Amino acid sequence: MTAAAAAGALLVGGPASAVVLHVPHASRAVPDGVRAGLLLDDDGLETELDRMTDTATDVLAGLAAGAAAVTPWRWVNPWSRLVVDPERFPDAREEMLAVGMGAVYARTSDGRPLRAPDPGRDEDLLARYFRPYADGLADLVDDRLAACGSAVLLDVHSYPRDALPYERHGDGPRPQVCLGADAVHTPGWLLDAARAAFGAHHEVGLDSPFSGSYTPTRHHGHDRRVATVMVEVRRDVYLDDGLRPSDGLDGLAAALADLVDAVATHLRR
Repeated sequence: MTAAAAAGALLVGGPASAVVLHVPHASRAVPDGVRAGLLLDDDGLETELDRMTDTATDVLAGLAAGAAAVTPWRWVNPWSRLVVDPERFPDAREEMLAVGMGAVYARTSDGRPLRAPDPGRDEDLLARYFRPYADGLADLVDDRLAACGSAVLLDVHSYPRDALPYERHGDGPRPQVCLGADAVHTPGWLLDAARAAFGAHHEVGLDSPFSGSYTPTRHHGHDRRVATVMVEVRRDVYLDDGLRPSDGLDGLAAALADLVDAVATHLRR
């Protein structure tokens, strides 16, 4: 594989596994050079990280990987989404540009300025962080396609119990687990498997408050060998008020492991 090691943290799975657990928003880390360009003071930055970080989703993915019958691969973003958000489009296609939260955030979750306008700096951030990350994940998917003939991306996120001001569709249902589907890359069998895995013990909804699921641009819209579903977990299900993992984490990890196993079973048929 040609991915730069610094782009994302690759945790190797079983050679026969087609499953990739993608964890893009779990980190709070902001490099010093990027921190210098953020307009928030230290307390304000900590508050924004509390709001925007998918806390412990990397732990959730790790527990699920350890419990699965065949270990899935993991691609984990080592940097906060306040550095760049690798799941946004880096151009005018991105609907979140309307609230100042494209691939490089210009606004905070409540609409305050996060960065001063600087197109040159934004392009540098895309070149330094966004594109290597996207290429690394696409290379991992290509690696799984070559080894297994298919690749299944489980996109692991979390969201707060109460909507944040930046959310464009925050007035809809906020179930314990929200599944997101892509019109091209989420086949019915995968959505059914996700509903079954999480629905045994959790309230499950579809595409609210967040919709869709990430597919690498290299494959999006045309390579149907790549399947994906987003798993958004409401944070109060597995975190306490101090953002520390609670007893609910184990149940979610077991459900995610069940989904990994269900995918493997389906692909063996």
